[in-house]
Amino acid sequence: MFIEKPLTYLSEEGEDLLELAKKNNVIMTCGYIERFNPAVDLVKNYVKSKKYGELVMLEFHRENRMPLHIKDVGIIYDTSVHDIDTAMWLFDDTPQVVFARAGSINHEHEDFATIMLGFKDNKVAIISSNWITPTRVRNFNAVCTEGIISSDFISQEVRIETKNDTEIPRNEKQEPLQLEIQNFLGAIEGKNELRVKPEQAVNVTKIAEASLLSSQKGTPIYLELK
Repeated sequence: MFIEKPLTYLSEEGEDLLELAKKNNVIMTCGYIERFNPAVDLVKNYVKSKKYGELVMLEFHRENRMPLHIKDVGIIYDTSVHDIDTAMWLFDDTPQVVFARAGSINHEHEDFATIMLGFKDNKVAIISSNWITPTRVRNFNAVCTEGIISSDFISQEVRIETKNDTEIPRNEKQEPLQLEIQNFLGAIEGKNELRVKPEQAVNVTKIAEASLLSSQKGTPIYLELK
């Protein structure tokens, strides 16, 4: 079963799906496509190898004009969830706390949001999304102790700034959707593991829920994710 993101709007329903999938021995994944973006893959390899030191902060910017066809949810469930998932993927961890601010200008639901995810050892991800900016922006920065890695989700270009140098590594552009589907089919055929586990998709929904709650209450929401 391949489910479009988010897995569910309510985390309880996601957990129910997870139990049903386990009970019936069903392979289930969710469409967090940025994990298959070659730019994210390259940054993941740099972070894992610690080529530019320890990853301490992530900054995501995802901006576009409001999509007219999206009526049922706001920008957090439609857009921010991609970066919530990517942050956990790059840190290889789940956040301990969420603090968010969101509001609505042109949409029934929120159409701009900034989310801060606090990880252990004071590591942080800042996720800014809006449906107000007239131009399409999708980029992120990975701040490491020995350099800053900047990347564009659309062009798949990566740029690394260190104290003494600027590096633009060659990176073959590929279609993330094709790679995502290949991973799913490979898991069905027993050739590889799913890159997006359903448990991780449930965690993304829990963080999206906490982000909305934090914005409504004006307070941080502490999490206990598995």
